[in-house]
Amino acid sequence: MWCIQEITKEYRTRMYRLLDLYKLPYDPLQPVVCMDEKSKQLLEDTRQPITAKPGSPEKYDHEYRRKGTCNVFMAVEPKGGKRFVEVTDTRTKADFAYFIEYLVSRFPKAAYIQLVLDNLNTHFESSLLETFGKLKTKKIMERIRFIYTPKHASWLNMAEIEINIMDRQCTGGRIESKGKLSRNVQQWAKKRNKDKATIEWKFTRQDADKKLSKHYVS
Repeated sequence: MWCIQEITKEYRTRMYRLLDLYKLPYDPLQPVVCMDEKSKQLLEDTRQPITAKPGSPEKYDHEYRRKGTCNVFMAVEPKGGKRFVEVTDTRTKADFAYFIEYLVSRFPKAAYIQLVLDNLNTHFESSLLETFGKLKTKKIMERIRFIYTPKHASWLNMAEIEINIMDRQCTGGRIESKGKLSRNVQQWAKKRNKDKATIEWKFTRQDADKKLSKHYVS
């Protein structure tokens, strides 16, 4: 939010839509889900870390070996206390399409999912069309609605909050393989889901007008 210079009418329209959406009571038939993704660099220690002891934290050597990168998809239902994560080798249109297919399958009783996401070039229905074709894409899109943040407004996507929590609690250190990364994030998500950890969004349309109106342009 700190880098905002001008907030156009289109920006405000999308922002208001999201802020109004976040105010709605929890509805399992039309769940609000926020999605984002993050690249994770895989790093292997060149020397064995020294295990933590009482009064002494774990110690790592500054040297490491690069082992490539992976992508972590994150979808979180803030008021339902659910999150779904998947680790992929890449972040292609097909990767996005298959994650959307998986996400829809996790809400079998919902009429449709209200999915908040950013404007990354893979985050569009065309990715599903290229991957699945018209018939399957039509069936998937009947169960989901894409709701986009304004451009350069990732702060309005609660998936970023969940990713930051994941980094602090699970993925912030060195992880040397895709397999280990996947196991770690799945275990982390399982515990968070068991605890029904939710996200409470407090920033309202009124807050936006009060704090950001000086940046509004026609």
